Amino acid sequence: MTSPQPALVSFQAEPWHGQAHLTYQKQGIKTVPLVKTQAPLKVQTPPFYPEGPQTCHTVLLHTAGGMVGGDRLSININLEANASALVTTAAAAKIYSDHPQQLPAQIQGHAQVGPGACLEWFPQETIVFEGAHYHPHWQVDLAPDATWVGWDILRLGRTARGERFTQGGVRSHLSVFQNQRLLWTDPQQIAGSESLWSSPQALDECPVIGTFAWVGQQPEAAEIETIRELGSTLIQRGVWGATRLQQGLLCRYRGHSSSEAKRWFEAAWSQIRPHYLGRCAVAPRVWQR
Repeated sequence: MTSPQPALVSFQAEPWHGQAHLTYQKQGIKTVPLVKTQAPLKVQTPPFYPEGPQTCHTVLLHTAGGMVGGDRLSININLEANASALVTTAAAAKIYSDHPQQLPAQIQGHAQVGPGACLEWFPQETIVFEGAHYHPHWQVDLAPDATWVGWDILRLGRTARGERFTQGGVRSHLSVFQNQRLLWTDPQQIAGSESLWSSPQALDECPVIGTFAWVGQQPEAAEIETIRELGSTLIQRGVWGATRLQQGLLCRYRGHSSSEAKRWFEAAWSQIRPHYLGRCAVAPRVWQR
């Protein structure tokens, strides 16, 4: 007599809530980090100083390998007076769609940048799988004479597998304040559909969109013109633009190559960094892999 097979039990794992609290203090001429994390977020140690002790380079790690619906990351970055930090990620972020819940993967980020301090936020690209939902929300609070520079490079769908972003959605929001006065806000909403994917006024079948911004100081007109010239040289297939903000600079990219967007953003960063920090740009070691 054959024994009955045990019933299969299905269950939904609890969503992750990763946390990273990064505080940077100026001790003499050196910027020193104080780090507290909760899995799946970690920070690569020891901290890196490829350009000397003034600026600390921090690499965030997401040990789960990606996010699904319901997962949350809370990232809090605090720079005390005159500190300087560059924060990046170890690899591209992945937002998966193969989950039963239609909940978004969320990032709640807050950065507080003290007087005379500078935060550079340069994560590697985020790949949003077709059908996934992704909601990143960031608020940046700048003290007088503080600077924030950041970028976001988003790939919609796994184009190497032929995905078109006709399902899913991205809803992002970034606000930058100085002395409690709003300097710049950037809400974006992308609802996956065939019309959005195909329309020349929307994605125009371009899977990569990117934003680079510098907020807290006013660029010179010559710097903006140089960045535009760099765009015309470095971008072959994408649509791009660079403009002055009320107190800063904004670059946009729409195209087919994450690498192309990053090359232009890196070139723009190299162009403006001596203006706001007085030093040449030094790329994090993790980008050289």
